[in-house]
Amino acid sequence: MEELDGLLIQIGGVDLLIHQTILIWFAISAGVTGMLCWAGSKIKKADPTQAPQGAVLVFEQLAGLCSTVIGGNLKGKTWKYLPFMGTVMICMVISNLIGLLGLQPPTSNLSVNMTLALMMFFLIHSTDIKLHGILGKLKGWCEPLPFLFPLNVIGDLAFPVSLTLRLFGSMLGGTIIVMLLHMLVKALLPFSVVLFAVTPFLHMYFDIFTAFMQTYIFFMLASFFLSEAISTDE
Repeated sequence: MEELDGLLIQIGGVDLLIHQTILIWFAISAGVTGMLCWAGSKIKKADPTQAPQGAVLVFEQLAGLCSTVIGGNLKGKTWKYLPFMGTVMICMVISNLIGLLGLQPPTSNLSVNMTLALMMFFLIHSTDIKLHGILGKLKGWCEPLPFLFPLNVIGDLAFPVSLTLRLFGSMLGGTIIVMLLHMLVKALLPFSVVLFAVTPFLHMYFDIFTAFMQTYIFFMLASFFLSEAISTDE
């Protein structure tokens, strides 16, 4: 059964409501995954002796853009982590921009943002443990001095919380401000007609500029901490 706020599923006697932002995120993820698989097949079939064109050119430029965001930190390891981080990056940008279509951005949902932050958290620390072992991870928490162990642990645990709240606050705050402005314009009509000249610029900032900037910050921070996890292995 569908409701305005999402999809209501009844399992036994329990009602499970899947919020519309989560459904939108699933739809974006499925669409981006399918698009990238199709693009991969096009690139494999492309003639490497010819200059890329059409879809091949577009997706090569897109891959290059994503690699630029994380490449400054990951350097030689960029292409190893690009398939995962690049895919999530594209999904996040589209999610942030979905407000332009009158839908609530999934990244304005705290649960979605926490899930994304935890994905990066587990990627970073699983990579650290894989490369250096559990003893190496414990040793890293004791640097530069052993008595800093509790602070280093707290710092690592605070990382996903910081990523979550930064993205959540920026996206939800922008959505609320634009919504309040539209309510004000509607309530004060016809005297507020002049405000229609302002709303496009607010949309450009809150829906477009913020969408790209928050994605950039999210993955710059994630790639920085990931580079810290693998740096001693180089």
